[in-house]
Amino acid sequence: MAGGRPVEHGYPHLETVRSAVTALYKRLSYDTVHSFDTSVAPADVAFCDQDDLYLGAQRVAREMVRHLRLPDARVIVSFREMEHAAYVELTAGPEYFIELNDRFRRHRRDIGAALAHEVMHVYLHRLGLTFPGTRANEILTDTATTYLGAGWLLLDAYREDGASSQKLGYLTPEEFGYVLAKRALAFGEAPETWFTSAQAYTAYTRGLAQARRDGQQPPLTGAGWAGRRRYAKDRRYALDHGSAPRSGGSYSFSRPDASGPLRVSFPCPTCHQRIRLPARGRVRARCALCRSILDCDT
Repeated sequence: MAGGRPVEHGYPHLETVRSAVTALYKRLSYDTVHSFDTSVAPADVAFCDQDDLYLGAQRVAREMVRHLRLPDARVIVSFREMEHAAYVELTAGPEYFIELNDRFRRHRRDIGAALAHEVMHVYLHRLGLTFPGTRANEILTDTATTYLGAGWLLLDAYREDGASSQKLGYLTPEEFGYVLAKRALAFGEAPETWFTSAQAYTAYTRGLAQARRDGQQPPLTGAGWAGRRRYAKDRRYALDHGSAPRSGGSYSFSRPDASGPLRVSFPCPTCHQRIRLPARGRVRARCALCRSILDCDT
């Protein structure tokens, strides 16, 4: 929670975010990930100052539980003074206890964002999906919340002006926008109309541009002229020397043996699982993890 402190921007956690998307597809499977094809609706988590604080919080918590299909988890919400935005007690169940920062008594429209993150902790706990270290695990939670359809609330809680700032979660606003855009591209959603924060909308558009660049890297045919030229140069070098020089590209070349055909490895633009193909020209490939169809010129 920024709490008036300067908000970090950019993409400092991008590699961990991409690893989190890959981990979701590996742990849940393509079919389960795509069962979350509809995001949490703004009307279902709306919370105004006239709503009863505790009944409203319970209602929103139940919506998060329903969205993540946690029928055995009953979430009990309370409020107290604390440094962080929220805390969830991950016991064996069937009840889970979430404590929210007292500031949410006055900022009720952001309660849904805090609950989305904490209920996702419950979901990942039940899956047994974790990353080593607190920060990496929190980034996994933010990424999973966003990619599975509830994290747009976390991005919408970002507000910043000359006098104050607020942000929930561990990702930067642009990283939230990036994950939300990856979801939008994969599921055909258009979340632009859901934002109440102008700064959140701006962060989403920047994240969308970054997400689209993932599909414009060689050896994908959507790569630009400069990328294609660099790739061709690296491929020629690899053919002569067995491996390509470090050029800053996300691809790498290898040979299974000294006389074998040259292969190129590169990340899938959807799930970031690495794909390995023969370096022999135009080919259409299918990612085995997320089932994306990729047009390549290897």
